[in-house]
Amino acid sequence: MKKTEKQKMLAGELYLADDPELVEDSKRASRLLGTYNSTTIEQQEQRQEILRELFGKIGKKATIVPPFHCDYGDNIYAGNKLYINYGCVILDCNIVHIGDNVLCGPCVQIYTAYHPTEPEIRLTGQELASPIKIGDNVWIGGNVVICPGVTIGNNTTIGAGSVVTKDIPENAIAAGNPCRIIRHLS
Repeated sequence: MKKTEKQKMLAGELYLADDPELVEDSKRASRLLGTYNSTTIEQQEQRQEILRELFGKIGKKATIVPPFHCDYGDNIYAGNKLYINYGCVILDCNIVHIGDNVLCGPCVQIYTAYHPTEPEIRLTGQELASPIKIGDNVWIGGNVVICPGVTIGNNTTIGAGSVVTKDIPENAIAAGNPCRIIRHLS
């Protein structure tokens, strides 16, 4: 049986993002985000309803400060007590798991999507995506970029401005471009 472009995308295989099913999924997310990003701080209940409809899963006491942007939304699975500050972008062309008690500073960017490095393949319009996992009790500083395929372990802090290109273990403080472990927590 032939895979759909969405199945290929979620399997980490080359896929075409302009596939009609993916375009409709993106439009759905865009409509929900338009409403979400126009809400005010007084509209917390409406924000929660939109996040429940947008995300694959969203835990209790989640706060995402607008503006917020993502590709599809339904590939994002977030735990309890999530806090995301202004200007977050999640390119959720693959699964993004975010644990409990995760804090994200302003302008955090989480990218599952990427393009082939071979020009011949890139010119076909095909793309790739790899899942991202962020553990429990993680603090991600402002302007951090998390690249495709990365896992960040529990109880870890990622310093502001870091570019996370490789897995970061649990119980660590890491920072830099590329992000590297500064110290392990006891």
